Amino acid sequence: EPIDWEYYRKGIGSRLVDMYKEAYESIEVPKYVDNVTPEYKPKFDALLVELKEAEQKSLKDSERLEKEIAEVQEMKKKISTMTADEYFEKHPELKKKFDDEIRNDYWGY
Repeated sequence: EPIDWEYYRKGIGSRLVDMYKEAYESIEVPKYVDNVTPEYKPKFDALLVELKEAEQKSLKDSERLEKEIAEVQEMKKKISTMTADEYFEKHPELKKKFDDEIRNDYWGY
């Protein structure tokens, strides 16, 4: 809001107000030149891209871990009544490993 110099001239006096007005108008506020943003904006944008990628990876990992947790909980419920064939049906890589060890006459010692 601009200063109402006439209002102050009536109350204080013309000479004092003119002196303040002259001092006020002689003040030069330097214009701000932003030299920082252009330097750091590309770095910041690159970090944002990296952050989005990390977020996507994290969401995929969370999804995978949720599935693993569900599988482990299901296994925990069934483990006491599960047969070896049922277990190997869910884990064919272990069946292959054990079959190979037996075929090669490797008994773990």
